[in-house]
Amino acid sequence: MFDLTKTIKLRIHVTSEQEVLFRQMTEQYRQACNFVSQYIFDNQFNMAYQSLNKELYSDLRSSFGLKSQMAQSSIKTAIARYKTVRQQLLQKPYRYKNEDGKWEYITKTLEWLWKPVSFSRPQADLVRNRDYSFVDDGQTLSINTLNKRTKCTFEGEHFAEFLDGSYDLGTAKLVELKGLWYLHIPVTKTVEDFQKENVRHVVGIDRGLRFLTVSYDEQGKTEFVSGRKIAAKRHKFQEVRRQLQSKGTKSAKRKLKAISGRENRWMSDVNHQISKTLVQKYGKDTLFVLEDLTGVSFEESNLSKTAKQNYDLRSWSFYQLEQFLTYKAHENRSEVLKVSARYTSQRCPKCGSIHKKNRDHHRHLYSCQCGYNSNDDRIGAMNIQFLGTMWISGTETPRFQKPIPITD
Repeated sequence: MFDLTKTIKLRIHVTSEQEVLFRQMTEQYRQACNFVSQYIFDNQFNMAYQSLNKELYSDLRSSFGLKSQMAQSSIKTAIARYKTVRQQLLQKPYRYKNEDGKWEYITKTLEWLWKPVSFSRPQADLVRNRDYSFVDDGQTLSINTLNKRTKCTFEGEHFAEFLDGSYDLGTAKLVELKGLWYLHIPVTKTVEDFQKENVRHVVGIDRGLRFLTVSYDEQGKTEFVSGRKIAAKRHKFQEVRRQLQSKGTKSAKRKLKAISGRENRWMSDVNHQISKTLVQKYGKDTLFVLEDLTGVSFEESNLSKTAKQNYDLRSWSFYQLEQFLTYKAHENRSEVLKVSARYTSQRCPKCGSIHKKNRDHHRHLYSCQCGYNSNDDRIGAMNIQFLGTMWISGTETPRFQKPIPITD
């Protein structure tokens, strides 16, 4: 058994007076988070909560008017954001070609940041039963502000299952979007754990450019999710951004921000649908196997010929798809395994030989000397699936090794 956490977003109804209270609180909280962020940046990224609380608590109370719990929460919010940024930097190491033409990697740390992490959006983190609580039989929210506590109703019909007491509620975030107010609440529930010995399906998933995903299972079935329409839509977004950027007006900048949000929401929805379809198709006790794309950049030879399409596909959020698939799998007593990407596109799944020249990027065809031919993306999914079966069989870190040539 383990704890599964997801976030629900309650839209709350506010009066004009409550809106003033919320705006004041979220703005002061935002400034307090930036104050803590600057201190962390100036002090060698010290993220020890007790140390920061000792140094900053009094200033947070006096300078920003925060109550005791919110002052402490602003410190925790800044620490959490830096930890997230640190993880993101680890996902994208600096890469360059050395004198021998081979790729070298340097891990990025927080010291790579040129300026402090910035909090630009007004927000406030509210602790359960201290800063917010449900009253009147769970139909009303009681929220603490800088001046007083206030009650408001919310739209919760779609979240009834999360508010019936079967989930534990965590620290919520109060935010505004286009004049509407929302309370984002993390909810946690204990679910059945994945058991390796009970696996019914092993599915290899190759994430790529021409196809967003190619999945291959233990029965030899292959599923392709094309990236062609995705690329076309990304191109439209890019063209609109280019036109607005060339204007440079305040109105154009506002539209750019709105387009960016709309594009991100669309990308999230696509990744949500892909991951949801995979989990529903295979059901419980499934092992989904992905390549570990940390530090991997797609080869130029595998990109399309136009720069605009290259941009569209390069900037697709493959990591987000991984996140979505992981939490949906956990909800369904399944698991996601990341394996080494080394040689997965060069190895023949039939005879096991590894030759880079077997893959024809332009024709998207893999042809082995043993006579086996198939789509090159399918080959990747097949090899990834095989690594998953190796893990099931007991190999802790499955990977392919290229045989060392025998010399006389």
